[in-house]
Amino acid sequence: MTLPRNAESAPLVRHTLDASLRGLGVGSEIRADIALALGEACANVIQHAAAGMEYEVRARMDGARCVVDVIDGGTVDGADGAAAWERVEAPPLAEHGRGLRLMRAFTEGVQIAGRAHRNGSIVHFEKSLAS
Repeated sequence: MTLPRNAESAPLVRHTLDASLRGLGVGSEIRADIALALGEACANVIQHAAAGMEYEVRARMDGARCVVDVIDGGTVDGADGAAAWERVEAPPLAEHGRGLRLMRAFTEGVQIAGRAHRNGSIVHFEKSLAS
């Protein structure tokens, strides 16, 4: 799903993925964890990936796991994906910058990488669908 890089797009993609997972019989607690992680990844793109007007969210089932990639067009200063995310991680009680910490707490396999042959980042996470 390709989305405009604006605040209205995050709830749209969260609700779309949640409805799909609900239709597949995924429980509400697992869907809430995925929605939280997806919301954090989208918020980071919307706030920090100033080099692009759009971003992409890819979600798929891989056996009993939901696999999500949030792909952006990069930052104005050209920092690679992992460096930009590490730069915004904050202490646990900070008001902002806790997205990566939350994603790691509620999902598995969180990885942030630069895009091959293009500016931008790929935020990858997975969540087991088993209760």
